[in-house]
Amino acid sequence: MDQNKMHLINKIFNNETIRTVWDKESEKYYISVVDIVRVLTGSKNPRHYWNVLKGRLKDDGNETVTNCDQLKLKAQDGKYRLTDVVDIEGMFRIIESIPSKNAEPMKLWLAKLGSERIDEVFDPSIAAQRSIDLYRAKGYDEKWITKRMQSIQDRKELTDVWKENGITENKEFAILTNEIYKTWSGMTAKEYKEYKGLRKESLRDNMDNLEVSLTDISEEVTKRLAKKTKPKGLQENIKVAHAGGQVAKNTRDEIENLLGESVITSQNKLNYQYIDEKEKIENKK
Repeated sequence: MDQNKMHLINKIFNNETIRTVWDKESEKYYISVVDIVRVLTGSKNPRHYWNVLKGRLKDDGNETVTNCDQLKLKAQDGKYRLTDVVDIEGMFRIIESIPSKNAEPMKLWLAKLGSERIDEVFDPSIAAQRSIDLYRAKGYDEKWITKRMQSIQDRKELTDVWKENGITENKEFAILTNEIYKTWSGMTAKEYKEYKGLRKESLRDNMDNLEVSLTDISEEVTKRLAKKTKPKGLQENIKVAHAGGQVAKNTRDEIENLLGESVITSQNKLNYQYIDEKEKIENKK
């Protein structure tokens, strides 16, 4: 599993946090075994409980253990550690191996967890509403959420135009996106995220209003110009992406001349802050 293509979700069961990862490629949930064991057993040392149970299951020839993957998940102390995870089917088997009054409620919770994605296939509005609810939970206001949902649709329209013009590889989409960003902001998307102190968080989710507006302008102009001129292949599309970014750059220059300050800020929307392990050590010294 490629952890860079996954999204971590903290699911709540009976007020207990269960670390859950959604794998976009396999379209599966992967759940922390230790968290499930903690909820089921009430053990103060669920990791030890799981290690003992794992040994017993191995001796019994249970395939659940051999199918266990490991992902780096954030622990209660804030550090990231390799943690055993299994999909929903594997978790059902583990639950059956642990006598607990919470076993049946946990099975119902897992069944619901798996059905969410199925429901979204038949009714995509469920996914949209779930996104809105997540943004609300993170503290975004209604006006921002409305604008963000529209920008998601606008971005989809741009990538559709790129596909019509022969762009098919994820690497090519990234190159075109970076051309737009670098032209108007002076930074690639990765450099922009680093400037804001972000890692896996969405860059656009952490822009202020002017930054979002300039991004919207650059992508909208690129989309319309690409639809009109129909460039073919990566190199021709790069030229169009640069032109779209340049329009936003000109707008940025004009705004900054009026304001007397840069519109690009290192602030992120929800004040994320990461401290590298090396810095932690230096601070302790």
